[in-house]
Amino acid sequence: MAEVVVSDTSPLQYLHQVGCLSLLPSLFGRVLIPPAVDHEIQVGIERGNDLPVLGLSPWVVVEPPREIPAFPVELQIYPGEREALALALEHGCRVLMDDRDERRAADALGIAYTGTLGVLISAKRSGLVEAIAPILDRLLARGYRLSDQVRRGALELAGEAPPVTDCFQVT
Repeated sequence: MAEVVVSDTSPLQYLHQVGCLSLLPSLFGRVLIPPAVDHEIQVGIERGNDLPVLGLSPWVVVEPPREIPAFPVELQIYPGEREALALALEHGCRVLMDDRDERRAADALGIAYTGTLGVLISAKRSGLVEAIAPILDRLLARGYRLSDQVRRGALELAGEAPPVTDCFQVT
């Protein structure tokens, strides 16, 4: 049986925008989203943003969390992120998210997570995509923030770049 995951807005948005949203049901089977994430996506669509119409995806299930845990004040956690973390905690499953503060909150709560890059690396390792390099280029063109170092690391993990070696030889 496939893994169930919870998703925040950004992985759904970016995977949709680069034509890779269909990777999610192939990798995970069912994707839970909280009402706040569904709302964020609906508002974005109404504003003319390129976002997925999740009602057309039978593998996406909107489910409200029963309780929202307390988060450290110094972390900027938005409603969709709060609900996604709460839902992942309740189901004991991984959450898909890209935000740094959200990842810190997940760490504090003991929730496993992966982001858009992790989905793409998993898809490459599973044979669902031939290469992630062109997908990363499309993500960058869509405004996805990705340092050269992180891009290189993702390509290494996907087997698309040789490991970085030391440029200096000691004689």
